[in-house]
Amino acid sequence: MKTLLPGATIGMLGGGQLGRMFTLAARSMGYRVHVYTSKPNSPTEQVADFATVAEFDDIDAIEKFAQSVDVVTYEFENVPAAAVQMLEQTVPTHPSSKVLFTAQHRLREKTFLSENGFPVARFYAVSTAEDLEKGLQHTGTPAILKTAGFGYDGKGQAEVHDLQSAITAWENLDRSEAVLEEKVLFNDEVSLVASRNAAGEFAHFGLIQNDHRNHILHLSHAPANAPKELHQCAAEMVRDLCEALEVVGVICVEFFRRGDELIINEIAPRPHNSGHLTIEACQTSQFEQQLRAVCGLPPGPTDFLSPAVMVNLLGDLWENGEPDWQKVLSQSGLHLHLYGKADARVGRKMGHITALGEDAKSKAENIFEHLKRIK
Repeated sequence: MKTLLPGATIGMLGGGQLGRMFTLAARSMGYRVHVYTSKPNSPTEQVADFATVAEFDDIDAIEKFAQSVDVVTYEFENVPAAAVQMLEQTVPTHPSSKVLFTAQHRLREKTFLSENGFPVARFYAVSTAEDLEKGLQHTGTPAILKTAGFGYDGKGQAEVHDLQSAITAWENLDRSEAVLEEKVLFNDEVSLVASRNAAGEFAHFGLIQNDHRNHILHLSHAPANAPKELHQCAAEMVRDLCEALEVVGVICVEFFRRGDELIINEIAPRPHNSGHLTIEACQTSQFEQQLRAVCGLPPGPTDFLSPAVMVNLLGDLWENGEPDWQKVLSQSGLHLHLYGKADARVGRKMGHITALGEDAKSKAENIFEHLKRIK
């Protein structure tokens, strides 16, 4: 693979906050970014050098975009795989359409992981009511019924306890293709963000511990409070996964931790919400690692310079007006990131705050509680 140096143009599929933070990292290193997004004035478009605003099935726009960039990457996995396959004919695209095709569909993802010996919860493919009955016998109850594709932040899933509740949940999903999964009783949820380039060079940030509220990530802290052996086990598993999928780019693997056992919940072939804290906490952020990987550069060092905690800022905090940024910006050790989204909605990720230091968790929790109280 040809090494791309500063001055090259990176194509970014998707205009959300992950693309925005990637673009800021890339431009600081002298690269240009051309974003392809279906939504005007997106967070990424606001900071990119160039923008194409078109649908992902617009063949002419895709072809022109491919000819204008040196490499393509993406910031969300709901990009149509057909669009990525088209781009691959003209320009290097990382991760590949093979990775995208696997990761954007829960059943394909679970099947790939299971067939390649990676630990996953028991699951069963559902396309008929008869499948639900057989699936419950396989997974036991309680279980989680999930749409096979296009789900995130807890959307498109429901807990079921018997056949009737499973049928009701499936009907609420419009009887679409689904996956029934064993509900794993776990101690906590952890994730590992890693990168791999075309030469197979691999780097990771260790386990990050995650706390969720209403199925949306609320807070991440790193390094995770876990034995060194568990960090190593997770890293080896993710490296094997990257080799099996031939990943080039950044990937996040979310795990359920049950004692000393790690069970893969899902994979995301892009930077991840839990990795935002690497911007301030590490020598190299997850976004710079993505840039390095897709440009054929060696990974940067991933050492933590400080313990760190990231707390998400959802649109709920804007219900009674703009939050108290004066309070946030008056405290040392807090770093505010806002994503440039004009419309604050309940549950929508509008920004995040990263706290650094040995007391990072208390600082993050205290500032969040302050912002929540003044609504």
